[in-house]
Amino acid sequence: MSELLEYADRVWRGEASPSLYHTGELRRNGLHEIAEGVWTWPAFGNVHLFPTGDGLFCYDTGDRRTAGDLFAAVRARTDVPLHTAVYSHGHVDHVFGVGPFDAEAAERGLPRPRVTAHQDVLPRFRRYQQSLGYNSVINQRQFQAPGFRWPDDYRYPDVTYADTARLRIGGLEVELWHGRGETDDATVAWLPEKGVLCCGDFFIWSAPNAGNPQKVQRYALDWVRTLRWMAGLGAETLLPGHGLPIVGAARIRTALGDAADLLESLHDQTLAAMNSGATLDEVLRTVTAPADLLKKPYLRPSYDEPEFVVRNVWRLYGGWWDGDPAGLKPAGKAELARELAQLTGGAERLAERARELLARGDHRLAGHFAQLAVDADPESQDAHRARAEVYRELEKAATSTMAKGVYAWTVAESQAALDGEERDEHLRENSTGRVRWSI
Repeated sequence: MSELLEYADRVWRGEASPSLYHTGELRRNGLHEIAEGVWTWPAFGNVHLFPTGDGLFCYDTGDRRTAGDLFAAVRARTDVPLHTAVYSHGHVDHVFGVGPFDAEAAERGLPRPRVTAHQDVLPRFRRYQQSLGYNSVINQRQFQAPGFRWPDDYRYPDVTYADTARLRIGGLEVELWHGRGETDDATVAWLPEKGVLCCGDFFIWSAPNAGNPQKVQRYALDWVRTLRWMAGLGAETLLPGHGLPIVGAARIRTALGDAADLLESLHDQTLAAMNSGATLDEVLRTVTAPADLLKKPYLRPSYDEPEFVVRNVWRLYGGWWDGDPAGLKPAGKAELARELAQLTGGAERLAERARELLARGDHRLAGHFAQLAVDADPESQDAHRARAEVYRELEKAATSTMAKGVYAWTVAESQAALDGEERDEHLRENSTGRVRWSI
């Protein structure tokens, strides 16, 4: 058993933490052989390779920061050209590794690799190019990376498909299936002769990323259906978009089934509450995730959170209005905050109350009052100090990358207002080191 598979087995059994995967340490030894003719490069976005008689088949290609390292790892193992690459979806941590192989093909006078993807990858790339500034800002915030700039140039696929496609590469049979989940352009690759299932981000060793407060719509119920379909294939090896391989049909069925059960529970509870006439606030207070599932080592809410999934289900079925009549055409936040400050004794009194609530352990409520204080008086040093204190504690208590990123960014904004110098330093010190550039 390879080093990677031994580690994956210990994580599955609860005998090791999955944190080593996120350090990049595992890819220092290059490609890992998962089975005969199955290689994995464990990067931020995993890359899976299969040698064939016509050249290499590659499922996913990683991000731009590691493209050179991927190329070097492949060439340390083989000089066989890359024949075909498939994008699991269009997120930028999966589509930027083809460039060095294109350049190599040009230098060697060979056809460049053929890239295949679902047809909706094309409008995704176009959308990215239309919203570069927004994508830069939200990823700076989510991943606490103030210098990040969203890429504006993409390796477009050479071939696209709509629902299903079959590839035959040097004797290797590959079935491509489209599904909606984290994205609308996802591709699952099933290699029946090898019993290998490449599932992209349908499974990532974390609670499914079906919420994500700063990103476009996710599709929880479609995701559930794809998970259950994959669980029924009888795969012996599961190669995910992020996280560790899973080997053994029983384990794969369990992992995919548990992920489906978690999402289905959140989806069905949310929709039932909506059907009863509940507002979003009422939905958020009543829907609960199955606690036993969240304890699984592959379903812990370390990236996304069930609460965010509930909001995304609401958005899919109910639109943007949350059911609060005051929120339909609200006054400006600053205007409301100034009125509340006048009633309570000023922004400083709001800041004081935020600290009192924080000391009492009411972190979420404290967050409201700290933000109101800054909205009421953006020049108030005391308001910014309270805001930084409160959101620093919220950041410490948060479990997910998404929540930590927003809270850390808020602390950094108030720190910058206080002294003009600490923002970027705070972000660097508090970076999770688990960056996944996606949108």
